[in-house]
Amino acid sequence: MSDDYLVRIGKLIRDARQHRGWTQSQLAEALATSQSAVNRIERGNQNISLEMIARIGEALDSEIVSLGYAGPMHLRVVGGRRLSGSIDVKTSKNACVALLCASLLNRGRTVLRRVARIEEVYRLLEVLNSIGVRTRWINEGIDLEIVPPARLDMAAIDADAARRTRSIIMFLGPLLHRMDSFKLPYAGGCDLGTRTIEPHMIALRRFGLEIAATEGLYHAQIDHSVTPERPIVLTERGDTVTENALLAAARHDGTTVIRNASSNYMVQDLCFFLEALGIRVDGIGTTTLTVHGVPHIDVDVDYSPSEDPVEAMSLLAAAVVTESQLTIRRVPIEFLEIELAVLEEMGVDCDRTTEYAADNGRTRLVDLTVRPSKLEAPIDKIHPMPFPGLNIDNVPFFAAIAASAQGQTLIHDWVYDNRAIYLTDLNRLGGRLQLLDPHRVLVEGPTRWRAAEMMCPPALRPAVVVLLAMMAAEGTSVLRNVYVINRGYEELAERLNSVGAQIEIFRDI
Repeated sequence: MSDDYLVRIGKLIRDARQHRGWTQSQLAEALATSQSAVNRIERGNQNISLEMIARIGEALDSEIVSLGYAGPMHLRVVGGRRLSGSIDVKTSKNACVALLCASLLNRGRTVLRRVARIEEVYRLLEVLNSIGVRTRWINEGIDLEIVPPARLDMAAIDADAARRTRSIIMFLGPLLHRMDSFKLPYAGGCDLGTRTIEPHMIALRRFGLEIAATEGLYHAQIDHSVTPERPIVLTERGDTVTENALLAAARHDGTTVIRNASSNYMVQDLCFFLEALGIRVDGIGTTTLTVHGVPHIDVDVDYSPSEDPVEAMSLLAAAVVTESQLTIRRVPIEFLEIELAVLEEMGVDCDRTTEYAADNGRTRLVDLTVRPSKLEAPIDKIHPMPFPGLNIDNVPFFAAIAASAQGQTLIHDWVYDNRAIYLTDLNRLGGRLQLLDPHRVLVEGPTRWRAAEMMCPPALRPAVVVLLAMMAAEGTSVLRNVYVINRGYEELAERLNSVGAQIEIFRDI
């Protein structure tokens, strides 16, 4: 890049930063770099990659920078390569976003260890920063420090960032104890069909929360005289619904019983974090949680979220569909035991180490080694169930695995309205998947995968399934506009390349 272009780009970045009202230090924190580096960039005295320009554009929400120079991110995949070596599972995306929301309960300093550096986290950080919460990456960008203000400025909320994440719905639980009224933008996220907030409201009304939805906003009013006088029975055993009920119960001055609660991995991590805040939670890992709330929380807390079982399943599926031998380290085994039982029935050859504790001291981990296997279709259909059943988010990976097996596999994704439809994108890569209805797909294997160029599905897990099939297909494939993958995975392409994949990140200039 010439010096003239560097100066022009630097001025664009400076103008975008000033328009947002940020200091150089604030931009540096968002980029996990130094203030002096930002100063050099803005003066045109430092070479800057397209990737960094794109990150700056996203941080500053600047169309000029992001569209004028970087554009959407795409992946070019050279398939047919075998993976080898070992790869670590990152911390849980869903736990990290729940803990970011839970940090609003605490008036003290919260440090979260090894936070997933993903778009979903970045969007929540933008929202938190906009309402006055100070966040910064520490320890070379590995850990995250969160310090709340004395008073949240909800009128200044970054609506665009909020609408790009469904996790914003989990602000309801902690905020209802902090103010009498507030507004939240409608929740966004993956395109998975109709998803109502009514189950959240059934639980949160018991704490005095009422919401009117108008003009793209949730208008929340809280009657602090209302408290739950009997157990709260959730109408769906959903993860975020349970988390919202937990967040509301955490600062309720009394005991709250939550029945039909999810006992999934992110809920357990949230419970462990609440205990670190001084809140007693009985029944962790069961469907009945009893929360002994604390009305005022002002502690300095340091917590390590556990590893992500869905990412572990992604990596396991990558090894299976590419017929590779791969060791996947730090696998949260208690949340993958059903999946492994089904895979072993299908003929997957794998073994595991003895169990050891995650950094939170509670979650059980193992290292898994997967070897090339001759697969047969399972006798029974693949379908999700609440924990300890097969994880809802792991169902899509069985589409690629079943396509590699001999015979027919019925996949029944009964939870989401649209997600099964996206699995038929595998047909563009040589798959033989028949959509029986919006929830059921019949997969015929084995598959001779072939390369193709296609747009990324708008749902996270099907998007990764397509990427895995491209890795198995001989030739060069292109997956366009992979923002949805970056929402849930940290540097997935780079990490897969470290164990033998050949995936190039590129952008249209």
